[in-house]
Amino acid sequence: LSVRLSAPATTKAAAVNGPLSPPFDSVNGFFDELVATAERPPPPAPHRLPGDHLPSEGMDSTGCIRQDMAYRASIDAAPVAQSTAIRRQWVSPRASSLLSLLLALLLGACAAAPVSANPRPAFVLAAASLQESLTAAALAWQRRGHPRPVISFAASSALARQVEAGAPADLLITADEDWMNYLDQRAMLRAGSRARLLTNQLVLIAPAASEVALAPGPSFPLAAALGQRRLAMADPDNVPAGKYGREALTRFGVWRQVQGRIARAENVRAALALVARGEAPLGIVFATDARATRAVRVVGTFPASSHRTISYPVAALRRSRSPEGEAFRRFLVSPEATAIFRRYGFGTR
Repeated sequence: LSVRLSAPATTKAAAVNGPLSPPFDSVNGFFDELVATAERPPPPAPHRLPGDHLPSEGMDSTGCIRQDMAYRASIDAAPVAQSTAIRRQWVSPRASSLLSLLLALLLGACAAAPVSANPRPAFVLAAASLQESLTAAALAWQRRGHPRPVISFAASSALARQVEAGAPADLLITADEDWMNYLDQRAMLRAGSRARLLTNQLVLIAPAASEVALAPGPSFPLAAALGQRRLAMADPDNVPAGKYGREALTRFGVWRQVQGRIARAENVRAALALVARGEAPLGIVFATDARATRAVRVVGTFPASSHRTISYPVAALRRSRSPEGEAFRRFLVSPEATAIFRRYGFGTR
């Protein structure tokens, strides 16, 4: 019996260039033998008699082997090209019996489980300030036997616009309630999935070598400390960290003095980088961001009363149908994940 197995389109096919050598003690043994013989030099093309036929086999859309019962009307004596398929070989009756059993098992598996056994990982859109902590939570989830979530970090404003544009994500975590409200009002969140996940603090930072001393408070001399240089902040019109910062500076009566000297960054981590590199003498970021690098130091912490409560909500997106996405969302509000976020300096619900 001469048999040809086609490799899946997504994998590189190996060429089996020698006769198989049964007996095999298991189905795995059959595949082990395929691998073991993959590098053998090709034998001469077998002699075929007129009227010989080969079954045509391939892969269906689910990646399961299917058997086409239509036999080829004639066989070309020339060798078969092997760029994408395993070469046809003559195998012994015992090997062919095992192959028939294997095909039956695989066909049964196809019927019983037409979808892939490997679940698609959760796709998460998350605020830039969550980089270290959420990555650690994703690794903890992976250690539980789940596929590691795919996470995209950016400013909450950018993430909300991506969702509005149809980004195929499962979960969203923003650094304020405003952008989550924006999507909720447009019916883009799954009902009942939204939860307050984390809290944070707002701090004033300077390069690690700086000796500036400044305590945020009413009428504090921020403009004088800046001199002719700029204050690094995430965009105060759109990005949560910048919005909280502007609110605090306005309440302290110093916003008008510095609003023309703001180095606007696309997100809070970009503002952090400006100070870390010494391109700005001062910056306003979240307390957890300041902990992410030794290149900056905290000059002072803004009182919680100077701005709205910093809140990180999480929600599932209405278009998501991923079981992994919902499972990971539940994990994020669990005691195990809460402990991880606390290690990185976040407050929890």
